[in-house]
Amino acid sequence: MTTRTDAADKADRRRRRVPYLLLAPGMLWLLLFYVIPMFGLAITSLQEGSLEQGYTFTGNIGSYVSVFTTYLPQLRNSLMFALGATVIGLLVGYPLAYAIAFYTSRWKSLFLLMILVPFLVPFLLRTLAWRVILADQGVVVSALKTVGLLGENGRLLSTGWAILAGLVYNYLAFMTLPIYVSLDKIEPSLLEAANDLYATPWTAFRKVTLPMSMPGIISGTLLTFIPAAGDYVNVELLGNRNWTMMGNVIQSKFLVIIDYPAAAAISFTLMAIIVTVVVIYVRRVGTEELLT
Repeated sequence: MTTRTDAADKADRRRRRVPYLLLAPGMLWLLLFYVIPMFGLAITSLQEGSLEQGYTFTGNIGSYVSVFTTYLPQLRNSLMFALGATVIGLLVGYPLAYAIAFYTSRWKSLFLLMILVPFLVPFLLRTLAWRVILADQGVVVSALKTVGLLGENGRLLSTGWAILAGLVYNYLAFMTLPIYVSLDKIEPSLLEAANDLYATPWTAFRKVTLPMSMPGIISGTLLTFIPAAGDYVNVELLGNRNWTMMGNVIQSKFLVIIDYPAAAAISFTLMAIIVTVVVIYVRRVGTEELLT
């Protein structure tokens, strides 16, 4: 009897260790490649000096203050473009995901593959392709001039619209796929029940489909907004210096000016702002599935 009890206790202890063993690789990865580098970045952000003379920890917070004095326009551009790309991505991605989930049963896999195909091309090449699409002598500009939406000397390349188009295109899959997953999980019987209760299609969508797809909407908007706010490639290739974002400032500080403390401080400040926006957003519109 005692032997059986001891064996049961050992088996219970082994079962309790399983979650920790499963978590261990991921936690170790985060510790080595996220927590420790972030700690080093925090220390760097409070240093002063130069690459030639070396950096000394002085507790200087001047670089943090400069984000809200010197780089406020770049911060505004980052948030504005990220918000614009998220809203447009949602307006384009939701109907696309809805159509794939409910109207393309035979061709569902093909449409999902078409969304993912652009990711087989490197990010840089996808963005460079938009330089051709939006070129002054390109089809898009010519068509807009023909219908009068663009003046005779108007252009799209090197404007904010080009940056926005590039951001929406590059992150559209991040918006569409989570929404599709949420929509695809909705039981058809729920929509049939709404119809049986004489709900109009709009009411069924508003009361059943939309609430049940909120986890996908929130995931998609976060997966779009966060990388778009830190993007610098689209501005570099499709925009101009008037539309510089915080990502461009960080890239310049790290790789051109070689001002590591300022680059680290700006990175931390941008991250803190994005985290604050995300927390407020999730708490305001988040579902129990995401908040628990």
